[in-house]
Amino acid sequence: MAKLELQELTAMTVGDLMIESEKVAHVQMNNPLEHALLVLVKSGYSVIPVLDPTYRLKGMISKTAILNEVLGMERFEMEKLSVIKVSETMLTDVPVLKKDDLFLTALKAVVNHAFLCVLDEEGYFEGILTRRAILKQMNRYLHEQIHFNSAIDKTNV
Repeated sequence: MAKLELQELTAMTVGDLMIESEKVAHVQMNNPLEHALLVLVKSGYSVIPVLDPTYRLKGMISKTAILNEVLGMERFEMEKLSVIKVSETMLTDVPVLKKDDLFLTALKAVVNHAFLCVLDEEGYFEGILTRRAILKQMNRYLHEQIHFNSAIDKTNV
């Protein structure tokens, strides 16, 4: 494996690191909350993208938002799950990235999010970039630098 240089790291794009849309759990706006909760639980995720029928990103839905929606004064009103649509509960103000955004832009963006959706110029969902993918590259770079610098120190002794 070749050593990862700083220039290579900073030249990486979101497209180099993202998970393609076909591999990402998501729901549609008109799905009932029941379906969204099932997808969330089965996938093991706490938040997933919400898409319209043409696969444009419309927002995000979370387990917390769904549970807050069915939380009544004295009990969970689970019957609401089949009546309320995802579009009524989803978060619509979500940060996004483009495939050609650079590594440093992505690094800054994932600080406060476990993942960010990647869109094309027309708003079509292309995939996600996870904080894990960014951290893996940073970890690789830092470990290689430490190893490289300690090897230099040993030769200067």
